[in-house]
Amino acid sequence: MTNTAQTALITGANKGLGLEAARRLGEQGWTVFLGSRDEARGQTAADKLTAEGMTVIMVPLDVTSDESVTAAARLVGEHTDRLDVLINNAGAPGGAVPPADATVADLHAVYDTNVYGPVRVTHAFLPLLQAAENPRVVMVSSAAGSFAVITDPDQPVSKMHELAYSSSKAALNMITVRYAQALPHIKFNVATPGEVANRKFAATDMNHHTGQLTVTEGTDSILRLATLDADGPSGIFIDRLGPVAW
Repeated sequence: MTNTAQTALITGANKGLGLEAARRLGEQGWTVFLGSRDEARGQTAADKLTAEGMTVIMVPLDVTSDESVTAAARLVGEHTDRLDVLINNAGAPGGAVPPADATVADLHAVYDTNVYGPVRVTHAFLPLLQAAENPRVVMVSSAAGSFAVITDPDQPVSKMHELAYSSSKAALNMITVRYAQALPHIKFNVATPGEVANRKFAATDMNHHTGQLTVTEGTDSILRLATLDADGPSGIFIDRLGPVAW
């Protein structure tokens, strides 16, 4: 069971940023556990990376299901005695419902993936993370979760009038900081796949591929946090260019 390669679990990894992060870590010789809610799509993605010479294991994982997350932790534990990196990447955009029309149900569906999901997964995988020498958790958030960005009238996201997505990412940011404070032996950090200063974001299915950055550029911040040394920071928020204001 002992794995000498670095190990990472990535949620929502059958496409987009998650898949690209899996590819980039796999190319570096990591063992990647590719989490996917859709098993067929997840297996197709894992098979493609495996065919390219990477060590990738597909893990059925629906972050909104306690049972699925528990089963995923059990499966990963059958392959490794530790988890070096957890990348909480799975996310839901919501329907961009205007605030005047938004209901609790609208928010709950998004929070179940973007807030409760990372908590479910982090809690389930803590024992494996704690067994690693230099455990790291990367929360994939958004500039939309930054109060500084949202209140800047020059930022396009300030005019994105909705409640669910931006507030869920702000909650995720706070959760990450609280984890970092309470568990100093694990690095908990936040990445946004964009360039806040340049008002750019990565092209993914979530934004109908309207972003100006490639999916590879979008994962630069994720990879930086996933590959931090033992003396690296915890409780920070970055994009591919550097620190992001909360």
